[in-house]
Amino acid sequence: MNKFYSAINIKDESELKTFAKVSGVKLTKLKYYSKEMIYPHKEDLKKILLATEQSEIEFKLKLGIVDNKIKEFLANHSSEISKFFKQEPPKTELVEIEPVFQTEKGKLFQSDCIPLMRSLPNESVDLIFADPPFNLNKSYESGVNDKLSKEEYLQWTEDWVMECVNLLKEGGSLFIWNLPVWNTYIAEILNKHLTLRHWIAADVKYSLPIQNKLYPSHYALLYYTKGEKPNVFNTERRPLEVCRHCGGDIRDYGGYKDKLNPMGINLTDVWYDISPVRHSKYKTRTSNELPLKLLERVITLATNEGDTVFDPFGGSGTTYIVSEILKRKWIGCEIGPIETIKERFNDIEFHKGVLDNIDDSKNILFSDATKKLRKKNNHWLPETLKINNKEPRENLPTQVELFPKA
Repeated sequence: MNKFYSAINIKDESELKTFAKVSGVKLTKLKYYSKEMIYPHKEDLKKILLATEQSEIEFKLKLGIVDNKIKEFLANHSSEISKFFKQEPPKTELVEIEPVFQTEKGKLFQSDCIPLMRSLPNESVDLIFADPPFNLNKSYESGVNDKLSKEEYLQWTEDWVMECVNLLKEGGSLFIWNLPVWNTYIAEILNKHLTLRHWIAADVKYSLPIQNKLYPSHYALLYYTKGEKPNVFNTERRPLEVCRHCGGDIRDYGGYKDKLNPMGINLTDVWYDISPVRHSKYKTRTSNELPLKLLERVITLATNEGDTVFDPFGGSGTTYIVSEILKRKWIGCEIGPIETIKERFNDIEFHKGVLDNIDDSKNILFSDATKKLRKKNNHWLPETLKINNKEPRENLPTQVELFPKA
């Protein structure tokens, strides 16, 4: 039984059915409030409080709900309340964990991520990228099935998220890749400790259409920093979006074509070019695998060569292989088998080639192939608009930052 059932003093299904009859709240509503961790709606709340003979404040405290009024009360009575708690924080026994795989730049540990993070020095990492299990009842190579109750999943999430906060250097960056529903809860945790830079939407369809719902088509990537601003922010520019068949403009740029930045369009907080890894040429395991482009972008954006990257959920090791190639130090953790990760390092030249291609497609207005296609179909090019790309950047005309099609 979870917090909701404990708050109404219910121990089993039989007692829950009896409570539904006594309180007048439907059994299905009680189960909904419990499963989804939803605070009861006003009329149901009145019935629950009457049946349990408790005040709303007591009920909220039992559920762990602390609104602004309760916060104000706690702050005003902090001296008295603190006497109920031990002054000494509980001591956590640190376990020494040895790496199972090492490279020139990094170390990989086969461990649960929380004890590993507790064994690492506080404020020692420049960038953390986390792609945790999504709690979708999927089985992984580790043999772990990630289906927990909502309450259990969120408690575990808070535990590892707070360890990430401790590990991060002042000015360091934290990125968390998850479904939007879970990142709303994670954002609530992080907003108390770090500074939100962006909620990035990666336009990737991650499931089939669901009846009576909008089609889920994006992953949420949270981007936070420790402190007011990041130590490193290396933004990139993207090529202009064009029709893949004729090379023509997707948008009408009117009279601003001659003012476009020759280096490309500003990267926005909606990423349209992150495709899931499905082709066998690039896929290294049966479970979902993050694309190299995603990690290349995050690591390049938030770190410089020699900085330290940490990923608590290793998976197929995409974070580690990209960090190695980009000359970042890295620390990795994977609770399951690590053979797939080790094998990827045996094929590091292939991954270098992929990253070289990614790098060639950045900070340009048009690729060579696109220029050729546009020229063939008589579409405008920078040289046809008399943009002098050889001028120093500071002498270029005022540049308009245009955004991709919404």
